[in-house]
Parts: sequence; structure tokens; C-alpha cells
Amino acid sequence: MTVPIAERGPPLPSGARAYRRIGPFGADAIPAGLLRRHDLKEGAWGLLSVLAGSIRFHWDDETGGARLLKTGDTMLIPPCVPHHLERQGSVTIEIAFCAP
Repeated sequence: MTVPIAERGPPLPSGARAYRRIGPFGADAIPAGLLRRHDLKEGAWGLLSVLAGSIRFHWDDETGGARLLKTGDTMLIPPCVPHHLERQGSVTIEIAFCAP
């Protein structure tokens, strides 16, 4: 799999591996913590994959911004950058957490 480049923060280090996976989650099963402002701990990256439907990803840092992710999209989320998800109807997502 080709790893996307982080739109914020540091890139995924070479040799990083997934140490935990969560999901898949349908729209009604997405954990509440993912729908409000949060960030990943130092040294942890997230790979958000949209398996079906669409979801809006919001950056909650000083730059702000949002991106609509659709079926087949994967987004790299770097450590320590605040963000949250917003449901856009029917969706199925999963997240892999990676570290060097």
C-alpha cells in the first residue's frame, strides 16, 4: 500500500508498522471520541481508510481546514495535530495506528 503524505506534521517514518487497528465502524458505530477534537500521542500516526461512503475530516489546529474523504481514500494523520471527524451519511471506516 502506498502511504499518503501527511497534510500536517511529520511524515510517517520509514519502517513504521501498524501496532493496532480499530474498526471497521459504520456511521452509527463510530466512537464518540473520533467525532470531537482529539490528537494522537507523540510517536503515533493514524491511517484512516474509508471503506464505503464518505466522511469529512477536520483539522483543528491553527491552520484549520477540512477534507471530504470518499470510498477508497486513505489519509495519514500525524502525531500531536488536533482533528476530528464529521459523519456525512452512510460510511464505513477503519483506522490503523502506526509507529516506528
